[in-house]
Amino acid sequence: MTGIDVGINVENLVAIDVHTHAEVSSKGHASLSDDLSEASGAYFKTEGNRKPTLEETAAYYRERRMAAVIFTVDAESATGTEPVPNEEVAEAAAANADVLIPFASIDPFRGRAGVKQARRLVEEYGVKGFKFHPSVQGFFPNDRFAYELYAIIEELGAIALFHTGQTGIGAGVPGGGGIRLKYSNPLHIDDVAADFPHLQIILAHPSFPWQDEALAVATHKPGVHIDLSGWSPKYFPPQLVQYANTLLKDKVLFGSDFPLLTPDRWLADFEKLPIKDEVRPKILKANAARLLGLTKP
Repeated sequence: MTGIDVGINVENLVAIDVHTHAEVSSKGHASLSDDLSEASGAYFKTEGNRKPTLEETAAYYRERRMAAVIFTVDAESATGTEPVPNEEVAEAAAANADVLIPFASIDPFRGRAGVKQARRLVEEYGVKGFKFHPSVQGFFPNDRFAYELYAIIEELGAIALFHTGQTGIGAGVPGGGGIRLKYSNPLHIDDVAADFPHLQIILAHPSFPWQDEALAVATHKPGVHIDLSGWSPKYFPPQLVQYANTLLKDKVLFGSDFPLLTPDRWLADFEKLPIKDEVRPKILKANAARLLGLTKP
C-alpha cells in the first residue's frame, strides 16, 4: 500500500492488532445471529462485553496504546443476517483515526454490485482492506465468481484478509449452524495468490487443521502473510512458532480476534512463547505497520 496514514503515530504504539470485529451497529443489530454469537462466545470463553460499540472499541485500544484493524463480516447471502454497515465502520475509524484502521467486508455473492461497493469504500471512505470468511460466507476462495472482486481490491492497492482453518462460529450448534469448514483450507487461497500476484493477502489465524498448508503458501507466495488471531499463543503448534522465528519473521502479524479473544489475554500468553527478541517487535507492530502503509517500506 502507498502513502503514510497521518492519523496514527506508530512510534507511540505498543502494538497493532490486525484482527478485530465490529460486532454491533449503532442501530442495534449485530453481524451474527444470537445463537451463533452465543456459541462463539462459549467457544472462546469470552469474558466481559462481547458486543462493544465502535466507540467503546476505540477507547479500549486507545487506553492500551494500540491500533486496531476493524471490520464487519458480510455473509448476508448465506446467513440472512444484515451486517454492520461498512460505511459505519469506516466513519467510526475516521472519527478515531489515532487507533482504528478501517477494513470492510463484501459478500462475494453480491457480484458486480459488490465490486462497485469495494471501489467506493476505498476511494470515498479510506478503507484499507477487505475481510472474507469463506466458511460463513459459503464459498471457495478460488471460485472464479469472486475474481472480479479480488481484481478491484488488487487494483486499488488494498489488502484481502481471509479466515482460514477451524472457526468458533457455529461450534457446538447442531450441524455447526450449517457452516462448512472445507471452504477455509488455505490451499484454496494459494490459487488466489497465484492468479493475483500483486494482491497483498493475510491468512487469518493458526489454520488448524491445515497449519502446514498455510506455512507453505506464505513461504512460497511473497504477498501472503499470516495473522495469529483467534488462538491463545499457548496453543500455537511448534511449526508455527518455528516459522515465525525464521522464514516468516517479516510476514507474521499480531491479531487478537477482539472482542472474542482480547489482546490482554493474547499478549500475556505471547510473552511466554520462545520468540526471538529481534522478532517479537516485528510481529507485534513493525510488520503490520509496513503492510498497512503506516511506515515507509
